[in-house]
Amino acid sequence: METNNLNKIKWKRIIIPIVVVIAAAIIGSQSFTIVQPGHTGVVVTLGKVQNGVLQEGLHLKAPFIQTVEKIDNRIQKLEVNTEAFSKDLQSVKTVLAINYRVDSNKSYSIYKNIGADYENVLVVPAVNEVLKAITAEYTAEQSVTNRKLISDGLVKGLNDKLNEIGLYITDVNIIDFDFSEAFITAIEEKQVAQQKLLKAETEKKTAITNAEAEAEAVKIKADAEAKANETISKSLTDKIIENKKIEKWNGKMPQVTGNGGSIIDIGNVTEN
Repeated sequence: METNNLNKIKWKRIIIPIVVVIAAAIIGSQSFTIVQPGHTGVVVTLGKVQNGVLQEGLHLKAPFIQTVEKIDNRIQKLEVNTEAFSKDLQSVKTVLAINYRVDSNKSYSIYKNIGADYENVLVVPAVNEVLKAITAEYTAEQSVTNRKLISDGLVKGLNDKLNEIGLYITDVNIIDFDFSEAFITAIEEKQVAQQKLLKAETEKKTAITNAEAEAEAVKIKADAEAKANETISKSLTDKIIENKKIEKWNGKMPQVTGNGGSIIDIGNVTEN
């Protein structure tokens, strides 16, 4: 009996310190928290969210009574697939890449009023709502050519809606627009028709240009000939004309027609 009692005492002496150490370790681990860089800590005491946040670093807290929820305040990326109708009632499927951040000073109010899943509860629905409103301002074709305007409109519209809560949209990129097969076919046919029209206009302009060039060439030639003739006319004096006649005379006197239709050779008359 005495041996058994001694053994029990020995085990107690060994177990009790171990239990104390383990309990101290557990309590110690629950007495502090570490907030990572780019995050803030929201303190919850027995289910109640405390005002204010813990900044990055090591912090003490009441063990088993308080918990600390970590909120990421860095730029976060979100991809949203949504569908809306254009001004001309075309269905437009859109893929958006959105960058946003949580205001560190409002982390506790966002967690308190919305919860940790604020992205799906608040951001995604806001994106769908604002996109539908903006898409309705443009035709489907205008949506393709005005991506920058739509992106800027989304940034402004989302910030107007979310800034007061503590969410800030920094950038919106339109990754893709997708339309119905019928609309895509219509656009392709329109482009083909425009290309044919452009080709016809180009050929017409070329033909007109060629005709104008030929007409100009004829005019230049005619002007040159007229100028040459004018120069020649001015240079022909009466004396030069007489000399030209003499140069071309073959030495015979001209024949003239007399009375009764007989021909008189002036040369023969002179010789007789």
